[in-house]
Amino acid sequence: MSKIVILTGAGISAESGVATFRDPDGVWAKFNLEDVATPQGFARDPAKVQDFYNMRRRQMGAVEPNAAHAALAVLEQALPGKVLVVTQNIDDLHERAGSRSLIHMHGELGRALCLGCGESSAWVDDITVQSQCPACGAGGRLRPDVVWFGEMPYRMEEIGDALTGCDLFAAIGTSGNVYPAAGFVEEARAAGALTVELNLKCAGWASRFDEQIEGPATEVVPAFVERILSGKG
Repeated sequence: MSKIVILTGAGISAESGVATFRDPDGVWAKFNLEDVATPQGFARDPAKVQDFYNMRRRQMGAVEPNAAHAALAVLEQALPGKVLVVTQNIDDLHERAGSRSLIHMHGELGRALCLGCGESSAWVDDITVQSQCPACGAGGRLRPDVVWFGEMPYRMEEIGDALTGCDLFAAIGTSGNVYPAAGFVEEARAAGALTVELNLKCAGWASRFDEQIEGPATEVVPAFVERILSGKG
Protein backbone atom coordinates (compact mmCIF):
# COMPACT_ATOMS: atom_id res chain seq x y z
CA MET A 1 0.00 0.00 0.00
CA SER A 2 1.38 3.40 -0.94
CA LYS A 3 -1.16 5.67 0.82
CA ILE A 4 -3.48 4.77 3.69
CA VAL A 5 -6.23 6.89 5.26
CA ILE A 6 -7.78 5.68 8.49
CA LEU A 7 -10.93 7.24 9.94
CA THR A 8 -11.51 6.62 13.64
CA GLY A 9 -14.62 7.21 15.70
CA ALA A 10 -15.81 6.77 19.27
CA GLY A 11 -15.55 2.98 19.06
CA ILE A 12 -11.75 3.01 19.08
CA SER A 13 -11.64 4.87 22.40
CA ALA A 14 -14.56 3.07 24.06
CA GLU A 15 -12.35 0.29 25.40
CA SER A 16 -10.19 2.93 27.08
CA GLY A 17 -13.25 4.07 29.02
CA VAL A 18 -14.23 7.07 26.88
CA ALA A 19 -18.01 7.29 26.60
CA THR A 20 -19.55 6.82 23.17
CA PHE A 21 -22.36 9.05 21.95
CA ARG A 22 -25.20 7.15 20.29
CA ASP A 23 -25.32 3.98 22.33
CA PRO A 24 -28.34 3.56 24.66
CA ASP A 25 -26.21 4.61 27.64
CA GLY A 26 -24.02 7.01 25.66
CA VAL A 27 -23.42 10.74 26.06
CA TRP A 28 -26.51 11.86 24.15
CA ALA A 29 -28.74 9.68 26.32
CA LYS A 30 -27.64 11.77 29.31
CA PHE A 31 -27.24 15.23 27.80
CA ASN A 32 -29.25 17.22 25.29
CA LEU A 33 -26.85 17.82 22.40
CA GLU A 34 -28.68 21.05 21.51
CA ASP A 35 -27.80 22.41 24.95
CA VAL A 36 -24.11 21.47 25.06
CA ALA A 37 -22.93 20.87 21.48
CA THR A 38 -24.29 23.72 19.38
CA PRO A 39 -23.34 27.40 19.00
CA GLN A 40 -26.90 28.26 20.03
CA GLY A 41 -26.59 26.29 23.26
CA PHE A 42 -23.34 28.08 24.06
CA ALA A 43 -24.94 31.46 23.42
CA ARG A 44 -27.84 30.59 25.76
CA ASP A 45 -25.82 29.18 28.64
CA PRO A 46 -22.04 29.32 28.22
CA ALA A 47 -21.41 28.19 31.81
CA LYS A 48 -23.40 24.98 31.24
CA VAL A 49 -21.44 24.21 28.08
CA GLN A 50 -18.12 24.94 29.78
CA ASP A 51 -19.07 22.63 32.67
CA PHE A 52 -19.89 19.81 30.23
CA TYR A 53 -16.53 20.05 28.45
CA ASN A 54 -14.61 20.64 31.68
CA MET A 55 -16.04 17.34 32.93
CA ARG A 56 -14.99 15.56 29.75
CA ARG A 57 -11.52 17.15 29.84
CA ARG A 58 -11.00 15.88 33.39
CA GLN A 59 -12.22 12.42 32.37
CA MET A 60 -9.72 12.35 29.51
CA GLY A 61 -6.86 12.57 31.97
CA ALA A 62 -8.09 9.41 33.69
CA VAL A 63 -7.97 7.12 30.63
CA GLU A 64 -5.10 5.62 28.64
CA PRO A 65 -4.57 4.64 24.98
CA ASN A 66 -5.42 1.06 24.19
CA ALA A 67 -3.99 -1.58 21.86
CA ALA A 68 -5.90 -0.21 18.87
CA HIS A 69 -4.40 3.27 19.26
CA ALA A 70 -0.97 1.71 19.71
CA ALA A 71 -1.32 -0.43 16.58
CA LEU A 72 -2.11 2.59 14.41
CA ALA A 73 0.97 4.37 15.77
CA VAL A 74 3.06 1.31 14.89
CA LEU A 75 1.61 1.35 11.36
CA GLU A 76 2.55 4.99 10.91
CA GLN A 77 6.06 4.40 12.19
CA ALA A 78 6.52 1.37 9.93
CA LEU A 79 5.27 3.23 6.84
CA PRO A 80 6.57 6.79 7.25
CA GLY A 81 4.75 9.35 5.14
CA LYS A 82 2.14 6.84 3.97
CA VAL A 83 -0.42 6.81 6.78
CA LEU A 84 -2.89 9.52 7.79
CA VAL A 85 -5.28 9.08 10.71
CA VAL A 86 -8.37 11.27 10.59
CA THR A 87 -10.23 11.10 13.88
CA GLN A 88 -13.70 12.25 14.83
CA ASN A 89 -12.65 11.95 18.47
CA ILE A 90 -11.70 14.97 20.53
CA ASP A 91 -9.61 13.00 23.03
CA ASP A 92 -5.81 12.85 22.83
CA LEU A 93 -5.38 9.07 22.91
CA HIS A 94 -3.95 8.81 19.39
CA GLU A 95 -1.21 11.32 20.25
CA ARG A 96 -0.44 9.63 23.54
CA ALA A 97 -0.10 6.30 21.72
CA GLY A 98 2.44 7.84 19.34
CA SER A 99 0.49 8.93 16.24
CA ARG A 100 1.85 12.08 14.63
CA SER A 101 0.26 12.12 11.17
CA LEU A 102 -3.14 12.99 12.58
CA ILE A 103 -6.09 15.27 11.87
CA HIS A 104 -8.67 16.04 14.55
CA MET A 105 -11.54 16.93 12.24
CA HIS A 106 -13.85 17.71 15.20
CA GLY A 107 -11.30 19.62 17.25
CA GLU A 108 -9.62 18.76 20.54
CA LEU A 109 -10.68 18.78 24.18
CA GLY A 110 -7.20 19.93 25.09
CA ARG A 111 -7.48 23.23 23.25
CA ALA A 112 -9.40 26.46 23.77
CA LEU A 113 -10.60 28.75 20.98
CA CYS A 114 -10.82 32.52 21.46
CA LEU A 115 -13.92 34.10 19.94
CA GLY A 116 -12.13 37.44 20.03
CA CYS A 117 -8.86 36.87 18.18
CA GLY A 118 -9.57 33.46 16.70
CA GLU A 119 -6.45 31.82 18.15
CA SER A 120 -6.47 28.23 19.39
CA SER A 121 -4.37 27.52 22.48
CA ALA A 122 -3.40 24.36 24.35
CA TRP A 123 -5.55 24.11 27.47
CA VAL A 124 -5.50 21.49 30.23
CA ASP A 125 -7.49 23.16 33.03
CA ASP A 126 -11.16 24.04 33.30
CA ILE A 127 -12.41 26.87 31.11
CA THR A 128 -14.67 29.35 32.90
CA VAL A 129 -16.65 32.31 31.62
CA GLN A 130 -13.87 34.52 33.04
CA SER A 131 -10.88 32.65 31.53
CA GLN A 132 -8.43 34.81 29.61
CA CYS A 133 -7.11 34.05 26.15
CA PRO A 134 -3.35 33.28 26.27
CA ALA A 135 -2.91 34.96 22.87
CA CYS A 136 -4.77 38.27 23.21
CA GLY A 137 -5.57 38.49 26.91
CA ALA A 138 -9.30 38.94 26.41
CA GLY A 139 -11.46 37.58 29.21
CA GLY A 140 -14.69 35.68 28.80
CA ARG A 141 -14.20 34.88 25.11
CA LEU A 142 -12.91 31.30 25.30
CA ARG A 143 -14.81 28.20 24.22
CA PRO A 144 -13.71 24.60 23.80
CA ASP A 145 -11.96 24.19 20.44
CA VAL A 146 -14.34 21.49 19.32
CA VAL A 147 -16.62 21.39 16.30
CA TRP A 148 -20.27 21.62 17.29
CA PHE A 149 -23.30 20.54 15.31
CA GLY A 150 -23.88 23.04 12.54
CA GLU A 151 -20.18 23.94 12.26
CA MET A 152 -17.73 22.89 9.57
CA PRO A 153 -15.15 20.24 10.56
CA TYR A 154 -11.50 21.19 10.37
CA ARG A 155 -9.07 20.65 7.49
CA MET A 156 -11.66 19.26 5.07
CA GLU A 157 -9.69 20.20 1.96
CA GLU A 158 -6.63 18.37 3.26
CA ILE A 159 -8.75 15.33 4.11
CA GLY A 160 -10.34 15.37 0.66
CA ASP A 161 -6.94 15.41 -1.02
CA ALA A 162 -5.83 12.45 1.09
CA LEU A 163 -8.97 10.45 0.27
CA THR A 164 -8.62 10.96 -3.47
CA GLY A 165 -4.98 9.88 -3.31
CA CYS A 166 -5.22 6.82 -1.08
CA ASP A 167 -5.05 3.13 -1.95
CA LEU A 168 -6.63 1.91 1.31
CA PHE A 169 -9.35 3.54 3.39
CA ALA A 170 -10.28 1.99 6.73
CA ALA A 171 -13.05 3.18 9.06
CA ILE A 172 -12.64 2.07 12.67
CA GLY A 173 -15.31 2.31 15.36
CA THR A 174 -17.53 4.86 13.64
CA SER A 175 -21.28 4.65 13.09
CA GLY A 176 -21.42 6.19 9.63
CA ASN A 177 -24.26 8.44 10.76
CA VAL A 178 -22.47 11.79 10.85
CA TYR A 179 -21.55 13.69 7.71
CA PRO A 180 -19.22 14.67 6.20
CA ALA A 181 -17.20 11.77 7.69
CA ALA A 182 -19.86 9.27 6.64
CA GLY A 183 -19.17 10.18 3.02
CA PHE A 184 -15.43 9.54 3.14
CA VAL A 185 -15.80 5.92 2.05
CA GLU A 186 -17.51 6.99 -1.19
CA GLU A 187 -14.74 9.48 -1.92
CA ALA A 188 -12.10 6.80 -1.38
CA ARG A 189 -13.96 4.20 -3.45
CA ALA A 190 -14.40 6.66 -6.30
CA ALA A 191 -10.62 7.09 -6.30
CA GLY A 192 -10.13 3.32 -6.57
CA ALA A 193 -9.15 2.61 -2.96
CA LEU A 194 -9.82 -0.64 -1.13
CA THR A 195 -12.31 0.13 1.65
CA VAL A 196 -12.52 -1.74 4.95
CA GLU A 197 -14.75 -1.26 7.99
CA LEU A 198 -13.64 -2.45 11.43
CA ASN A 199 -16.36 -2.22 14.05
CA LEU A 200 -17.76 -3.97 17.07
CA LYS A 201 -20.90 -4.53 14.99
CA CYS A 202 -20.77 -3.73 11.29
CA ALA A 203 -24.16 -2.38 10.28
CA GLY A 204 -25.84 0.53 8.60
CA TRP A 205 -23.32 1.38 5.92
CA ALA A 206 -22.25 -2.16 5.02
CA SER A 207 -22.75 -1.88 1.26
CA ARG A 208 -20.19 0.91 1.02
CA PHE A 209 -17.22 -1.25 2.02
CA ASP A 210 -15.28 -3.92 0.18
CA GLU A 211 -14.65 -5.75 3.46
CA GLN A 212 -16.00 -5.71 6.99
CA ILE A 213 -14.28 -6.98 10.12
CA GLU A 214 -16.27 -7.33 13.33
CA GLY A 215 -14.89 -7.41 16.85
CA PRO A 216 -13.45 -5.27 19.65
CA ALA A 217 -11.06 -2.62 18.37
CA THR A 218 -8.29 -3.83 20.69
CA GLU A 219 -8.39 -7.20 18.90
CA VAL A 220 -9.24 -6.46 15.27
CA VAL A 221 -7.13 -3.33 14.75
CA PRO A 222 -3.78 -4.86 15.80
CA ALA A 223 -4.54 -7.91 13.63
CA PHE A 224 -5.44 -5.67 10.68
CA VAL A 225 -2.24 -3.67 11.06
CA GLU A 226 -0.22 -6.87 11.20
CA ARG A 227 -1.95 -8.01 8.02
CA ILE A 228 -0.98 -4.80 6.25
CA LEU A 229 2.62 -4.93 7.42
CA SER A 230 2.96 -8.57 6.43
CA GLY A 231 1.86 -7.67 2.88
CA LYS A 232 -1.28 -9.79 2.97
CA GLY A 233 -3.67 -6.97 2.12
